[in-house]
Amino acid sequence: MRRTWFFAVVTFACGCGSREEAPAPQPAASTAPAPSSPAPAADTRPAIVCFGNSITAGFGLEPGEGFPELLQKDLDRRGLTYQVVNMGVSGDTTQDGLSRLSLALDEKPAIAILELGANDGLRGVPADIIQANLSRMIEAFQSAGARVILAGMTLPPNYGRQYIARFDTIYRELAAKYRITLIPFLLEGVGGHSDLMQKDGLHPNAAGARRVEALVMRSLDGFLR
Repeated sequence: MRRTWFFAVVTFACGCGSREEAPAPQPAASTAPAPSSPAPAADTRPAIVCFGNSITAGFGLEPGEGFPELLQKDLDRRGLTYQVVNMGVSGDTTQDGLSRLSLALDEKPAIAILELGANDGLRGVPADIIQANLSRMIEAFQSAGARVILAGMTLPPNYGRQYIARFDTIYRELAAKYRITLIPFLLEGVGGHSDLMQKDGLHPNAAGARRVEALVMRSLDGFLR
């Protein structure tokens, strides 16, 4: 804590053989800390952790326009007492997700929406590596008691038919293996539509994010009843 020290300056003046009385010292201002406001109450609502990359993070959108924030508003409007935790980081690969997975587990999620893998695919990471990394995350969430929704993605056609086909099977195989809910394509009805996508063609705009949130809510619906 910064402290402010106050100094009383006493001046003595002499003249004509008489002495002026020094002004009475003024009491110093109290340095005691101001009473602190009570700490906010801990949020005890079950957590829905959105664990992903730029689409989850809301890249290119204004605050509150990303699908996790819209999801929180939708839940509140329906009277469903969950807290949505946005753990999206733009540019993250599945390896990056593994490196910060413990932070997501610290939230003790009841539900985890796992949206990773697209950046791996855009970098040409071998599909087996992507699948192994996603497997580790799914297993960790399930071991922590979370129900997992896996958000699938796909790749632009210039990545080659063979690689795209293998990439697309990753999400289906994981959903079947772990018996988890799959959103086959998170940008279903949004990707490829210029009126719903940003100029980069990779990220939804505000209208597109509302479509994404509606898709996620439909996938969540059975969990929340």
